[in-house]
Amino acid sequence: MSDPGISENDPRTVISVDAMGGDAGPSAVVGGLAKSAAKNPDIRFILHGPEAELRRLIARRRGLAERVTVRNAEGIVKMDDKPSQVMRHGKNTSMWSTVEAVRNGEATVAVSCGNTGALMMLSTVRLRKAPGVNRPAIACLWPSRNPQGFNVMLDVGADIKAEANDLLQYALMGASYARNGLKLAKPRIGLLNVGVEEHKGRAQLKEAHDMIAAAADTNMFEFVGFVEGGDIPSDRVDVIVTDGFTGNIALKTGEGTAKLIGDLLR
Repeated sequence: MSDPGISENDPRTVISVDAMGGDAGPSAVVGGLAKSAAKNPDIRFILHGPEAELRRLIARRRGLAERVTVRNAEGIVKMDDKPSQVMRHGKNTSMWSTVEAVRNGEATVAVSCGNTGALMMLSTVRLRKAPGVNRPAIACLWPSRNPQGFNVMLDVGADIKAEANDLLQYALMGASYARNGLKLAKPRIGLLNVGVEEHKGRAQLKEAHDMIAAAADTNMFEFVGFVEGGDIPSDRVDVIVTDGFTGNIALKTGEGTAKLIGDLLR
């Protein structure tokens, strides 16, 4: 069902959003949509979840109803649901509906704060991977000293293992994200290691180092070589490439440290 004011020929960017994926519930998701709508007049949304509840929440936000299409989806993917279960029985869930809107060409991108494993599998199966990409990766924006305010780091948890060719693909995906999302014409890529010296690290890292270096010129990025953990928030690089195990630990450590500092400053 479409809300008033939204037509199929609307030229604005369309974002498909899972209203039921966040820990704070749909009210927080709708609140986020309202803030985004206020800052980005060229964006409209398709919101997926229990229709009656979502319409009540949207009605409390001035002007939001004209920017949102509500899609009824009564099912919810829980955080402890196995990805295989979601693939077999999840067609009536808000997450599935969110991804399907992209598959059907109704939206440009899908957003969900829900079960990561389920979202990764569902997206891979229903949307497929980009040509030449063997494994998807999860990227995060890490606050940095760079003018853009953030660095891109990937993978941060999609796959705990990564061969040299996987790391090369992460570099290519990260460079594309930085060019399109951060507007960097030639992003600087760094490969996370225990030291910056070329002789350090596992064999896969050394092989990946050479592969990424060879791909830099033809793929419009600069490869700075190995970087260390302290470089993640620095202005030395724009994109940090690593395996999902290392990246996830780094991300969770950063989150925990930030929370500790915030608590100590209260």
